[in-house]
Amino acid sequence: MVAKNLLIMGPPGSGKGTQAARIAERRGLAHISTGDMLRAAMAAGTTLGRRVKDIVDGGDLVPDALMLELVMYRLGQPDTAAGFLLDGFPRTVAQAEGLIEALSGDQVLDGIILLEVPEDVLVERALARGRADDTEETIRHRLRVYLDSTRPVLAALNGRLDRADIDGVGEMDEITARIEAALGA
Repeated sequence: MVAKNLLIMGPPGSGKGTQAARIAERRGLAHISTGDMLRAAMAAGTTLGRRVKDIVDGGDLVPDALMLELVMYRLGQPDTAAGFLLDGFPRTVAQAEGLIEALSGDQVLDGIILLEVPEDVLVERALARGRADDTEETIRHRLRVYLDSTRPVLAALNGRLDRADIDGVGEMDEITARIEAALGA
């Protein structure tokens, strides 16, 4: 799959952020992490940050319209002209449909990188991070939210975009190599 505008998807703890940063850097793509955008807003205490803090702390998703507005604003920045890698978005079918409708010109989605990791490994990884909000109950709730909301995105985009299913278990370099091999030149 040769692509310039990509999505990276996978459950919480699958290594999306790490792999997205690596792939974006290697390919000269803008790495757009909605999680980073939201965490920065919460840390800064912005109006947006205050609006989403309670939602995120509970392990739920930020409303679709708000996320789409944030992403489309970011995709309008000059550094996305060479291509982008969306990390953590879209998480719902409504977000995916809204994104496809809102993109125009050279900004069309080319493909999806899907990191596959077994649930037990995801829980183990999340607990090892030691974040205050990472209790086993919260982690499993996030995984249920992912399965209920995000997996249907893959079904909605099936046949519309190229997709590379990547084994997300192993050393970081091994996983990056798997992604690079799937993306090709």
